[in-house]
Amino acid sequence: MWIRRISAVAALCFSTTAVADINLYSSRKEALIQPLLNQFTEKTGIEVRLLTGKDDALLSRLKMEGSASPADLLITADVARLHRAKEMGLTQSVESTTLNSAIPANLRDSDNHWFGMTSRARPIIYAKDRVDPAQLSSYEALADEQWKGRICIRSSSNVYNQSLIASAIAANGVEATEAWVEGLVGNFARPPAGGDTDQLKAAAAGVCDIAIANTYYLARLVRSDKASDNAVADQLAVFWPNQNDRGTHINISGAALTAASKNRDEAIALLEYMVSQEAQQWYAEVNNEYPVVNGVESSDVLKAFGTAKSDNVALSKLGELNQEALRLMDRAGWK
Repeated sequence: MWIRRISAVAALCFSTTAVADINLYSSRKEALIQPLLNQFTEKTGIEVRLLTGKDDALLSRLKMEGSASPADLLITADVARLHRAKEMGLTQSVESTTLNSAIPANLRDSDNHWFGMTSRARPIIYAKDRVDPAQLSSYEALADEQWKGRICIRSSSNVYNQSLIASAIAANGVEATEAWVEGLVGNFARPPAGGDTDQLKAAAAGVCDIAIANTYYLARLVRSDKASDNAVADQLAVFWPNQNDRGTHINISGAALTAASKNRDEAIALLEYMVSQEAQQWYAEVNNEYPVVNGVESSDVLKAFGTAKSDNVALSKLGELNQEALRLMDRAGWK
């Protein structure tokens, strides 16, 4: 006799027992997730009440609400925030064969408190008319003299940059990374200002020649209905750094079961549905990100950026190194 464990989604689909509704706190805008939630409801009968907000504001709200929080699930961007939510006691462990088999180990928490649902890369993006890609090689080489006054990047308070520096610490150690960051800061074209899109527009406008930005920001410009955005994208190209060693830095948008969840089984069912083939295809495409499940194709826009080796460091390590990275950036003069 043998017993086969089926996923929570399948179990709920076949169940005749009444299921509870769930509450989702999400930093994704409604249009970028609601259609997926509607499909989940059609399949399972589980209604999902969605509350959207800024990433850090949602963490603050969960902390304030404590055990009385109605939230069953949290969706937020970047491993640093997911790690922070875990450290704040806002999440709980999930044992799911479906999730563990679908999501690569480096893109989920070692204690199963959070799971990557899509990934994004943070490559070098350069102005095609001013930079020969043969001059580019690694993040570390951006500290070289030839890039003085030519680099745009946002501030050290930005969590995407903190995770990038954490990945360098994981690879090279604190001392070498600090020396590199000092050189990088010395090559900034201007004091950090604005978001990733602003860095891309500055590179296109000639303020700098290189920007470091997440891939989905460039993809948005490519897919924009505005001719001015398309014109910016047309002037830029992606270079994948560190292909001869650790690979290009990546991060995730992820999800976690809240510590306060009252509807654990139904919430886990949604997590498992989000790594299904159909959900991954739609969710990654509409958010201009990469699927985390092997075998699910990326969008044509992302394919056009090329393929590359990505850094396979466990992202949980980057969460652990976040505060070290922030202190290092401060010492190195990164405003």
